[in-house]
Amino acid sequence: MHNSLLRGTTALVLLSLAAPGLAQEADPGFLGTLILTAGKRDLSFGTALSRTVVDEEEIEDRQASTVAQLIDSVPGVTLVNGTTPQGSGINIRGFGANTTYGTDQKIAVQIDGASVGSEELYRIGTQLFTDPLLYRRVEVIRGTIGSFAYGSGIVGGVVKLETRDASDFTHGETGVGGSQTFEYSSNGAGWVSSTNLAWMPARGTEFLLNYTYRDQGELKAGDGSVIGNSSFQTPSYLAKGRFTFGPEDAHSLMLSHSNTVADDRDVPYDQFGTTGGSFGNVDRRTDTRQTVLEYRFDPASELIDLRANLSYSDQQIDQQYVAGSSPLESSPFFGSVRALADADHRYETTKLTVSNRALFDTGVIGHDVLAGFEAQRRVRSENGAAGAPGGTNDRYALFVIDEMSIGRVTVTPALRYESSRIESAVPLAGAPDVFEKDALMGGLALAYDFGNGLSVFGSAAYTEGLPIIDDLGTSATALRRMNTSEKSRTLELGMEFTGSSVFAAGDSFTIRANYYDTELWDITSYTVSGSTSTNLDHVSSRGFELEASYGLANGFYLDLGGHVGQGTEFNPDGTSRTWRNSPADRVQMTLGRKWGERLDLSWEIVHATDRMDSSGAVLPDVTLHNLRATWRPRGQRWLDDTEVRFGVENLLNVDHVGHLASPSRKSPGRTFKVSLTKAF
Repeated sequence: MHNSLLRGTTALVLLSLAAPGLAQEADPGFLGTLILTAGKRDLSFGTALSRTVVDEEEIEDRQASTVAQLIDSVPGVTLVNGTTPQGSGINIRGFGANTTYGTDQKIAVQIDGASVGSEELYRIGTQLFTDPLLYRRVEVIRGTIGSFAYGSGIVGGVVKLETRDASDFTHGETGVGGSQTFEYSSNGAGWVSSTNLAWMPARGTEFLLNYTYRDQGELKAGDGSVIGNSSFQTPSYLAKGRFTFGPEDAHSLMLSHSNTVADDRDVPYDQFGTTGGSFGNVDRRTDTRQTVLEYRFDPASELIDLRANLSYSDQQIDQQYVAGSSPLESSPFFGSVRALADADHRYETTKLTVSNRALFDTGVIGHDVLAGFEAQRRVRSENGAAGAPGGTNDRYALFVIDEMSIGRVTVTPALRYESSRIESAVPLAGAPDVFEKDALMGGLALAYDFGNGLSVFGSAAYTEGLPIIDDLGTSATALRRMNTSEKSRTLELGMEFTGSSVFAAGDSFTIRANYYDTELWDITSYTVSGSTSTNLDHVSSRGFELEASYGLANGFYLDLGGHVGQGTEFNPDGTSRTWRNSPADRVQMTLGRKWGERLDLSWEIVHATDRMDSSGAVLPDVTLHNLRATWRPRGQRWLDDTEVRFGVENLLNVDHVGHLASPSRKSPGRTFKVSLTKAF
């Protein structure tokens, strides 16, 4: 592992220093972001954030069936335990989804600003039930330094999803527009229909309706075996309106509502597994809803860009045990198994975030300040029989981030203060019913631009994870967790370069490499292996990430992404072992060529090593090949605004188990996909 890390370090540093050629000036903006595109992947330049954007074209190009499957190509991101919405989870830099719960509260997922998918429900995955085709953009911010406007205790990062707009289909003109997409995949005979209807009756007024139905049968692995518990049906819809008004269109109001339903019959309670096992099977219906109302006031003043975002997310999971499906029905333990399998869950989150961005100067220092406050109420239904205590969690937060530019130097301090009050839904015998905690957290990012396309950056960040409703209880372990905030610090250091005509006339080249080192202590989320009550002493995780994009004037492009790292978990007795959620070492390269807007052909190679399954058993290295093609026919009027996409995933039909997946859950074998989209 150390040799692998050393080789990765050397390679990344050498690549980062390859900086001849002409420079492109960065347009700092908030946290210094400039999006550059040479191939498929948008890269951020001029920012201390480890940030990756998957845009609408790549969302359609990847033909992913879940959001988790869509973003597992981002360095440091692992898709835990499958490609179905029920069983899969998102892990970033070793934090997030794990082998027991779909989340550990250390990544944040937001849809148009609404917080979603963050309950610790036993063996029920990440609860991120939504369809990729509802979205125009997915942004992944890795690490802590970019998280202070989104929440506390964020160690892995933030996943921000932005729903589509009517103007995406009407191109900002009044009238009616839309699109229809049909998609078919050979493995499991999966099919998708996605319909968008957009209407702009007048300037400043727009409406969008989307309905997507996704049906996936049982998948097959590379050896031809059926992957149990891999079928699903998820109808989804999105309704969205936007109104712009006032002098110079300074005011805008956006309202969006999205809903996804997964209605599964006679499926394993344990969504991480492929069979019912001891828990048996259940009929499970999961109904997920998000509603967002956002007001923006952006007058002709650099001091005012005000946003008020009010969101409500609601998820209800109704379950009923299927009689005769558990081998424990005749045992005395069956009562607790039945209670778990019959448990219904519901949790609702209402959140208001008000922020303002201001641009001003104080002497030679230019400021780009984002300041705001957040109020959140989370209500969870009581279901103690399922180990899911109910209660109410009220949180209030203040945050400020000031990007200060002094010549070529950018200094960005960030602060967040958050207070939390949790009240149990039922009296706790011998224990308090109310728990209060607060914390001050923050970070500092530094960047220096050499003026020739090369810049260096670094950051240090500290955050605290405040107690959560899931930890309510009367045991000594529960009381310790409810009175302890989990703490972490992350250090990052990196270089980046962007330029044009670097290796050939008219080419474009962007590369970014960064090292991160994270330490987590006062742990309440993870117990010592084999124990249910003794927490780990601390966890250490560190690694290198690389993203690069190169394009030639003739349309050839190369995208490269990779991660090399290691993690260690430390027990209270001083012993240690490999961190159970460590991401694999992985490199992904895409070679392709574009013929204008008409044709795009690409070949993606993914190699992963240092892998393990959810039990900690070592998995062999794996190399996968994926082919993709996008064709936009021209010349015939009836073919205009038509896109045909074709893909082959796991071209060589490799039989393998995914990193951190259950040993019994293999990854899909060779899959052919084809989609047809017609805009109107």
